[in-house]
Amino acid sequence: MDPIQLLLTRKSHNKLVAPAPTDEQLEVMFKAALRAPDHALLRTWRYRIYTGEGLDFLGDCFVKASKNTNPSLSQDKIDKIKNKPKRAPMVIVASVCVVEHPKVPKIEQVLSAGASVQNLLMAAHFQTVGAIWRTGTLAFDRYLMNCLDMKDNEEIVGFIYLGTEQGEKRKAKEFDISDYVTRID
Repeated sequence: MDPIQLLLTRKSHNKLVAPAPTDEQLEVMFKAALRAPDHALLRTWRYRIYTGEGLDFLGDCFVKASKNTNPSLSQDKIDKIKNKPKRAPMVIVASVCVVEHPKVPKIEQVLSAGASVQNLLMAAHFQTVGAIWRTGTLAFDRYLMNCLDMKDNEEIVGFIYLGTEQGEKRKAKEFDISDYVTRID
């Protein structure tokens, strides 16, 4: 499949099973991530890979952060939160370490981190690795960030779930570009 067709067919897939991406596939994905636009070449993005027992650790941190926000969570809800990372054999937590810079405001650094994640997702798709980028309230929870040993200037951009796609993949929805694009000549 040609590169343009690959771009046009990328779609998130939420049913991901083992195997996780290989080290070789991950290397390609991270090389692609590091090619994202980055004003002043700050490279403020960070990636943490969780697999195996690391998924248990991530689930424990999800629970601690959730209980910090809502101490009265039911056991069913706690179990569900704890198992969120196990929806795939690998979860990458993408973050940005915002730095003070006279020409690169925070918004540019966050957008650059988002572009880096998009490159990672595209490289996964090009290698037939299933992926979905998730956020939710935990992505913005400072307690969780502390549990994951993030720096004070570091923020989560998203949780990237990776694995082998299971089940039918629905065709990517077609959009009418005129709904989103205005041309002024």
